Amino acid sequence: MSFPILQKYLARLSDATGAASSIWLDHEGKAQGRFFNCTMSSAFQPIRQLDSQAVQAYEGLARSVSAQDLGLSLWKLLDHAASDDESIELDRLCRMLHAINFFRQAGDSAADLYLNVHDRLLSAVSSNHGHAFRRILDALELPVERVVLQLPAATPQQGWLLNYVSDNYRRNGFRFAVNVNSARDGLAVLDRLRPDVFKLDARELQDQKGLTELLQRSAAARVAVVFKRVETEQHLTALRELGAAAGVLLLVQGYLLDEPRSVLLGEPARRAA
Repeated sequence: MSFPILQKYLARLSDATGAASSIWLDHEGKAQGRFFNCTMSSAFQPIRQLDSQAVQAYEGLARSVSAQDLGLSLWKLLDHAASDDESIELDRLCRMLHAINFFRQAGDSAADLYLNVHDRLLSAVSSNHGHAFRRILDALELPVERVVLQLPAATPQQGWLLNYVSDNYRRNGFRFAVNVNSARDGLAVLDRLRPDVFKLDARELQDQKGLTELLQRSAAARVAVVFKRVETEQHLTALRELGAAAGVLLLVQGYLLDEPRSVLLGEPARRAA
């Protein structure tokens, strides 16, 4: 699938320079941006089906520019140095970079794009979360239905804030994922938030009974479950056993399977970890 308006925008960016624009293209056609005198671009880590290893989505991550495609993660460094308003600006810059760099490569792929919503933005944005980003996607004629916004884990006291933010994202046409720290947390928000995706840590699998219940109830509600930070073969084995016990399809993401890269995987690589 081609995106002609995006292509026209990229053609204009190719004539821009880092000094004249907040976003520009490098010699390989990758969109780059600058924040606090740091030049950054996008890396994408695949989210795979556990059984088939087929790529279903990619998570966009902000990285410093590196000739070896192994740039450093900049978010924590830059976000800690930023005010609330600057943090909003950084988040919006990253989302736009990731959307441009993802969809300019997506071609015929049906994969989704997962984008982080960082915790400071939950309270820093005054109203109508997602509206500004929706306007950018609409202007470039990019498919909002293929973007999944990832909400951070929240404390019980922040429950009302997650309700408010998730409702705004849904009203603006986005699907959203919720990071949860445990199966109990996931069960507590499943009916209340009605997320499209849960994300859990593959290193925290001790509550087998709770996880099985969460997986089965999520499957019944058509909520996908992604286990992130898959880093060892033991994690994979435990997840296969968990998925078999619950009788559901799991999605996985982690450095054991894929390192984040600026270039999306080609078809043969999509199907082999």
